[in-house]
Amino acid sequence: MKVGLLGKEDSSRTFQIAERIIKEYSDGNVEWVVQKQIAEHIEGVEGVNKLDIPDLADIVVVLGGDGTFLGAARLIGNRGTPMVGINLGSLGFLTEIQEDEIDKYLPRILKGDFVVEERMKLTVHLHRHEERIAAYDVLNDAVINKGALGKIIQLETYVNGEILTTFRADGLIVATPTGSTAYNLAAGGPIVTPEFEAILITPICPFTLTNRPLVIPDNYEVKVFIKSQKGDVFLSLDGQVGLSLMEGDRIEVRKSKHPLKLIKIPEKSYFKILRSKLKWG
Repeated sequence: MKVGLLGKEDSSRTFQIAERIIKEYSDGNVEWVVQKQIAEHIEGVEGVNKLDIPDLADIVVVLGGDGTFLGAARLIGNRGTPMVGINLGSLGFLTEIQEDEIDKYLPRILKGDFVVEERMKLTVHLHRHEERIAAYDVLNDAVINKGALGKIIQLETYVNGEILTTFRADGLIVATPTGSTAYNLAAGGPIVTPEFEAILITPICPFTLTNRPLVIPDNYEVKVFIKSQKGDVFLSLDGQVGLSLMEGDRIEVRKSKHPLKLIKIPEKSYFKILRSKLKWG
């Protein structure tokens, strides 16, 4: 099995963990394909361009927190290479393995003892003057928000071509169930289990208190028009890409045709993760 290894490029901790797992878990059945920026810090290991790893590897192991994992997911894109995260960050909702669980679970994964779970993504298109100027897939969310000194913005929002409302708010989150435990959760949105494919619409600090989060079927399309702009307004995609918006811009969001494939340990249930990460009980 060819195993890709990606991680945070400026973290000595990443280099240390990478060196340990490569030395401890290299045999005739495992061939490591290591990101060049990591390999440079490990004696005797040749690295490759990280852009090539999803095509060269059968599975990908990511060292880092949720931000690093989202970056790796964006790198894999639509190629369908299964990936698993080893959490070297803080919360780590997306990462399956904690640092103290490496010796317990990584050998099993390298032997093929795992299941693959598909997570829906969203396709986000940005239109300006009737021209599409950007297109991205996101695993967590697309967020429209105002700059630090901006006033409330007006976001005319449609679902399946029908007007929903014009949100007057600090912003709006359109999220997947995977992203329900990210910014959506902090903004008061619902937690939705990943196997329930749906789209979440959550206003950020709405001026009208009756504007509440909404969950819609995954085959619906969301359109948001920027109706007023007083100060800077931005579109953030998985917290990885930021685009400046103008009045009149249209953001279209729908389910992506290309889900992300996550490597999961069967006995690690989603509710067990919730109890652990959110310290329930």
